[in-house]
Amino acid sequence: MKTSYIFSILLLIPVLIIQTTVVPLISIGQVIPDLILILLIYYSITEGQIYGTVLGFFYGLIFDLVTGSLLGSAMISKTVAGFVAGYFSSENKIEIYLMFFNFGMIVFLSALVDQIIYAFFSAFDISSNILMIFFQNAFLPAFYTALLSIIIIIFAPKKRIL
Repeated sequence: MKTSYIFSILLLIPVLIIQTTVVPLISIGQVIPDLILILLIYYSITEGQIYGTVLGFFYGLIFDLVTGSLLGSAMISKTVAGFVAGYFSSENKIEIYLMFFNFGMIVFLSALVDQIIYAFFSAFDISSNILMIFFQNAFLPAFYTALLSIIIIIFAPKKRIL
C-alpha cells in the first residue's frame, strides 16, 4: 500500500478539525469554504480519478458522521466532486494543473458540482427561488472555496508534500 493512501486519510483528521472549528469563523455571511474539498481535489489530480472518487466517498462519509448532517449528502457530493476533479488527472500535466489559476478553476468546477448536489439534499426549500438557492448555496461557496484554494496553492511549497 502506498504511503500517500495512508497519509491522505490521516491528513483528513486535522483538516476536519479546522473545517468544523476555525473555518466558520472566517465565513462571509453564511458562505463557508470547504477545506476538505480542496484536499480531495488535490489528491484527485495527483493520484487519479478512481482514487479521487473513492477518497471522496470516504471523506464525505467521515464528514457526515462527524458533523451529524444528513447521512449520505456529503458522501455523494464529495464522491461526484472527486470524480469530476479526477478528469484533470494526467501524469504529464500534473504540474500544469497544480498551477494556482488552473487549480483554482478546477476547484471552482468541482466545488460547484459538490455544492449543487449537497444543496439538493440538505438545503432544498420549495418556497424559495431556485436561482437564489443556486446562488447562495452553490455558487458563492464554490467561489469562496476556489479563492481560498488559490491562496493555499500559492503559499504551498512547490515540492509535493501532501
